[in-house]
Amino acid sequence: MNSTQSQATNTPKPTLHGVKIKQRKGVQKAQAKHEPEIFRDNLLSQLALAKPGDLEDISSILDKTGNTLEYRKYGESLFEILITGGILQPGGIILDDVERSPFSIFGAEDESTSIKKHVDVFNKLIRRYKYLQRPFEETLKNILQFINKWQVDENSKLAKATGYFITTQLANPIVFKVLLKDYLVKDGHSLVFATAVFRTILTEQNIDQLGKYLVLSGMDTRLLELFPPNKREEECLSRHFEAEDMKQLVGFHQRNQKNSMKGDLLSNLKHLLSEETPVEEVLTVIKEAKKDAGLDESDVIPIIWTAIIDSVDLMNTRPDQVESSVLRGLNQWSRLLENYTASPKTEILLLQRVQITCYEDAKVTKVFRQIIQLLYKNDVLSDNAILYWADKAHKPQGKTVFLKQMAPFVQWLRDNEDSSEEED
Repeated sequence: MNSTQSQATNTPKPTLHGVKIKQRKGVQKAQAKHEPEIFRDNLLSQLALAKPGDLEDISSILDKTGNTLEYRKYGESLFEILITGGILQPGGIILDDVERSPFSIFGAEDESTSIKKHVDVFNKLIRRYKYLQRPFEETLKNILQFINKWQVDENSKLAKATGYFITTQLANPIVFKVLLKDYLVKDGHSLVFATAVFRTILTEQNIDQLGKYLVLSGMDTRLLELFPPNKREEECLSRHFEAEDMKQLVGFHQRNQKNSMKGDLLSNLKHLLSEETPVEEVLTVIKEAKKDAGLDESDVIPIIWTAIIDSVDLMNTRPDQVESSVLRGLNQWSRLLENYTASPKTEILLLQRVQITCYEDAKVTKVFRQIIQLLYKNDVLSDNAILYWADKAHKPQGKTVFLKQMAPFVQWLRDNEDSSEEED
């Protein structure tokens, strides 16, 4: 070895002080893969110290353990363990290389009181560590994707717990939507699970509250989608939930469907009126929608009135043109109203709708009398209905103002009525 080579060999390699050497990505991934299992083992070793069956002790341990284990980093693993007893592998398989957790929803008794007490443990934990709310909801949604993999009794416990998670506001009702996945629906898993969740909620709260949860989750109009495709009929839904002693849910669904169809009719009418569709065609559309949705005249009148008044586009009408625009629109479409004011009841209903519109929109407040006179002239409203409204009908907003406006016309109607009686 010559002197040059010897010098190169003995020369120390340069170093960067204070710089942390990064591990190769492959090494990082290999270690990260096992980190949830390490977290699980540490958590289980702590839970094993609890007195058997003592949920207060479990809560206390979970509270203290949050100071030493990284709940923020392993939130999903934490809730997989507390719900299923272990951590999940892809495809919803619970890793069974160790014994299941001594505390879990799957390990509880399949009885409401027991499940409620288990849910209370989650409640205390999440109230203590508020950042766990989101990972809890994400984990619950993930676990619900595998209800076709769990045992019947595990699903029964999970459904009860899900109901209590929602009523205690630990979980957003949006978790319901997971149940609409085709592979869960087709074999009936979604319907069985959702039925158990709904039943649990109804043991705690009323149908109005369940209805709010369904609306929040977007499920209020999609209940039929929980049924397998070959059973996706209104009759099947009614029969199923009535057999499960949930008639109130059937009623909610029917009301909701009706309201949805009323909304569809209103949108359709607005479009038809804006397109200047012939009156006869519009009447045909109303007639068919009325039949399909099971609507009566009292349902249809407010829809027609709203469609007509919206067709005037008051927002973009100059103040000095409001009266002529409203009366022109009413004159054009009053036959639609005439066809559905065959009874005194519907005439009064229309009068009250006109009154509410004129009260709520200052642009048309002064046009109330002219509107009523036009509807009278076009045989939509009768003199009896107008006089009844003036004398006996209840007084919603602004009636005093409108009575003052109507006084000359009402008096004219009374005089005509008196003249008719004298002639007889």
